[in-house]
Amino acid sequence: MKIGVTGATGQLGRIVVEKLKQKVAAESIVALVRTPEKASGLGVEARVFDYTRPESLGAALQGIDKLLLISSNEIGQRLPQHKAVIEAAKQAGVKLLVYTSILHADTSSLGLAEEHLSTEAVIKASGLVYTILRNGWYTENYTGSAKGAIGAGAFIGCAGNGKISSAARLDFAEAAAVVLAGEGHENKIYELAGDEAYTLTDLAAEISLQSGKTIPYNNLTETQYADILKSFGLPEGIAEMLADSDIGASKGGLYDDSHVLSTLIRRPTTPLSVVLSKSLA
Repeated sequence: MKIGVTGATGQLGRIVVEKLKQKVAAESIVALVRTPEKASGLGVEARVFDYTRPESLGAALQGIDKLLLISSNEIGQRLPQHKAVIEAAKQAGVKLLVYTSILHADTSSLGLAEEHLSTEAVIKASGLVYTILRNGWYTENYTGSAKGAIGAGAFIGCAGNGKISSAARLDFAEAAAVVLAGEGHENKIYELAGDEAYTLTDLAAEISLQSGKTIPYNNLTETQYADILKSFGLPEGIAEMLADSDIGASKGGLYDDSHVLSTLIRRPTTPLSVVLSKSLA
């Protein structure tokens, strides 16, 4: 059996490959990447796989039984890119397609959910056997800003008092590996989120605790937050997506207390304090 992992040199994909190597033989894992040279350290076969070149996808998927489609990072171009992969997977006879979607994609108020939900629809219509991993927010999305917040003297956002059930990238990667290496996940949708929920005020308090400095949370309007992110040099689309996601969080869009993720990986999800400590190290 061959397991293909798209985006295997990305932040999530690399960890998925490492987790898979703990469950199956390295020879049965294929890294599907734009630049195979970057995958040399993964210790698995690497094949050229570029979402933007549909003609290249079919050959790379030959012999692949299970495929992890890690969603494209090109927001606004995701649907056509995902469609190309799904079509190629069907033509290649892939037996299971696993897709990384977003938490509560069918009811989410986050702008990001639209392309994910459309992709889910394409997968279901394809006739492929699938597993949809509706990943919640990565804790690193927030803790990555912690050093900057300490330098600036405040943590900023526009999530209000919204509760965020994030988990570490490691936790989501492990869930993907469990599904890819295991059985019994056919045609299931998993809502994956962290065991503990926190507000950005709670996060600022944890940053204060770990840094020894008083770091308050300053809640801004969506426009104010997006403008500040742009002033930091973030592209307009990314800045507006992050601000929109915070607004979604303020409405409960990043909250879930089902504990499906910890059940799937058979351990508690990584605490916020642990992820923050690594970000500050």
